[in-house]
Amino acid sequence: MPPLEKTTPLAEPSNATSSVPPLIVVATAAVPGAYLAAATRAKRLNDGPMLEALKGLNGETIYGILHPRATSSLASTSPPWARSAKGSSSSTSMRCASGKRMPGGAEAALAAKAATATTPIVFGTGGDPVAFGLVASLNRPGANLTGIVNFAGELAPKRLQLLRELIPNAVVFGVVEDPTVKAYPSIIADLQAAALTLGLQLVIVNASSDSDVERAFASLSQQRVRAVLIGVSNLYLRRMEQLASLAARHALPTMFTYREFVLAGGLMSYGSSLGYAYHQVGTYTGRILKGEKPADLPVEQAMRLELTINLKTAKALGLTIPETLLATADEVIQ
Repeated sequence: MPPLEKTTPLAEPSNATSSVPPLIVVATAAVPGAYLAAATRAKRLNDGPMLEALKGLNGETIYGILHPRATSSLASTSPPWARSAKGSSSSTSMRCASGKRMPGGAEAALAAKAATATTPIVFGTGGDPVAFGLVASLNRPGANLTGIVNFAGELAPKRLQLLRELIPNAVVFGVVEDPTVKAYPSIIADLQAAALTLGLQLVIVNASSDSDVERAFASLSQQRVRAVLIGVSNLYLRRMEQLASLAARHALPTMFTYREFVLAGGLMSYGSSLGYAYHQVGTYTGRILKGEKPADLPVEQAMRLELTINLKTAKALGLTIPETLLATADEVIQ
């Protein structure tokens, strides 16, 4: 990723007379296929890849990006405080007090929060930002942070239900989850409760590395599960094509968390719209540029949900998608 374009000298904001901040930090996870419309409603910019959208605005402002895999690209054009945060935010293994790994957006936002108490920070993350120590509450975030959050893990039982609708005669389903994710215990408990209600058996395989993911699919295939549910993890988001390929190789119908997995060749997904969430991050960025304060903007929950089905993948698996699922799908990829 190329360095940000320098349009104006950058420094930690001071008590300037203008209410418009000279710099905004947008802290997000590096999610392939996720796009941020930076200040779209405020400045009428076109949607585009995150970096391009944040390069600058009419030569008057430059935006910093902090996220786990791109902060190293904030070269000499970025302010000293942002460069000092690189070491803490460039690692993908930042953990909260419980020792569990946090979503990438939370890692980035915490690194930015530790670096500045005055520069506005707009984050996009999964999980609970209050539990991560990002904000005091969702309604009153306080300080210099606000953002958009999606609770992807809470939708796991619904994904299992949809997978069962896809293969109604199946009894044994596989689950791939990352045990280092903070929400792991609650996700597993919710899935087991849902399986009990639906009369299903779950084979749960943990995967927190690339090699684990390979072994997980091999193990589930050997145990003859009928379909697989992929959980929530930054690792999985960075390995969309690999996961779709593994599902195809082992001929396992697989449910994913986001539409982007289906665009990469996966069979089906159900979850928050990343496009909508990132658009809202851009909207909040625009509102702050117009003079609003992060402390006055409640953390928004991105609850626009979408069911996406890939008919090409279904055909390759020899599956016929039930009409009931096709009728309720938000997008069907031919």
